[in-house]
Amino acid sequence: MAGEQDQPIYSIGAVARMLDIPASTLRAWEDRYSLISPRRSEGSHRLYSRGQVEKLRFIKSQIESGMSAADAHRLLSEDLGAGHLPVGSGSTHEVRPLVLIAERDSYAADLAEYFLRTEGCDVVVALDATQARLHFEERSPQIVLIDLLISGGAGFRLLNEFAARQTAHVVAVSAIDSADEAIRSGAAAFMRKPLEPLALVSTVRDLLGTSALVDRSREPRLQR
Repeated sequence: MAGEQDQPIYSIGAVARMLDIPASTLRAWEDRYSLISPRRSEGSHRLYSRGQVEKLRFIKSQIESGMSAADAHRLLSEDLGAGHLPVGSGSTHEVRPLVLIAERDSYAADLAEYFLRTEGCDVVVALDATQARLHFEERSPQIVLIDLLISGGAGFRLLNEFAARQTAHVVAVSAIDSADEAIRSGAAAFMRKPLEPLALVSTVRDLLGTSALVDRSREPRLQR
């Protein structure tokens, strides 16, 4: 299992879009039930883990089946106490989203491209900031993966530019823990390098709403 530092971190805005749950509802559930409490950045931004996103997806699936929010939270609490988490009704339809990888390390870019293509994504790679901007304008990717140290540290400028356009989910990656600053700058998610393949693929699918958040090598009733 991947270590804690390998897990992606999502902003509340990204979670709201992924699950189609208003941010105000997420905050209300946190205040009322105190079951899913994201950590806060230095700027008081809520930062959600993948595990918390899965729990919220489960709660949503129970509510959609007719359960009240209170009962859904109570069921989740019981399942967590029993040591497992039933999987929510994530979508499994096939898509071929375009992912732009803006990465200074060609070897790391090749690996990320391989795993994303294996999972059905189209991928375009940029090894510097100028190329990344050209691909972003010409190809209109749905997901952008940005190494914050690309082109001598131009990653944050790219992050600000692309996030401001609001046409793609931007995932910031770095070997240094820059999650707070990345989320504050508009990233939908942050991941630590080196990227763990399953976490990378899951993050892309999470943001696109095409993941049931399940490791395919395990039984479908359990979280990985």
